[in-house]
Amino acid sequence: MRTAVLIDGGYFVKRFQQLEPHNKHNAERAADCAFRWALMHLTERVQKPKRHELYRIFFYDCPPLEKRMHHPLSKRAVDFSKTPEARFRRELHERLLKKRKVALRLGHLSGDVSWTIRQSTIEALLKGQRQFSDLSDTDIAPNIRQKGVDMRIGVDVASLAFKRYVDQIVLMAGDADFVPAAKLARREGIDFILDPMHRSVPLNLMEHIDGLRSTCPKFKKIVDDRTC
Repeated sequence: MRTAVLIDGGYFVKRFQQLEPHNKHNAERAADCAFRWALMHLTERVQKPKRHELYRIFFYDCPPLEKRMHHPLSKRAVDFSKTPEARFRRELHERLLKKRKVALRLGHLSGDVSWTIRQSTIEALLKGQRQFSDLSDTDIAPNIRQKGVDMRIGVDVASLAFKRYVDQIVLMAGDADFVPAAKLARREGIDFILDPMHRSVPLNLMEHIDGLRSTCPKFKKIVDDRTC
């Protein structure tokens, strides 16, 4: 059975940083884990272990924000190209490109970038735990929107299914936006597996997959490199 593993990069990075906050900007570790967790799907542990053949690993993401903007509170200039997150994202992409059988699919960021209050800060404000007068620069962040990522995933799922390049597709994501792609693959006889990286899955996505399996470590406290 030939298997393709498709990784939603934005989702993967968010979960990776939650699982390993001590490695938040360790691009080498993130790239290695993405590769290893994908390869773990090739071994199916049923009554008798079954080994699948890897077709390719697809990693979908966008280049980091590299604009220079002025913070709405402090009015100071912020060069986002020099932030730890931007350096992490660029290095992650470079390292993934060097991995065998990994294809990097890049979308783009929306040109209309505005500032927004972080969700955790909004919740604290609504609960009366914070006041607007208490806000600092760290409470406000740019509202970054990715473009073209979901479309590329959908197109690749359709191409893999219609051209019969694979027998199985593993999607590392957790967004119900992929329901149409999952339905299409299953109609074409493709075994469609979802890896939500130990997050809950929307019911309208659950009913359109053939299996659910997460290969990453489940708990944040697992920090041993051997766990991935």
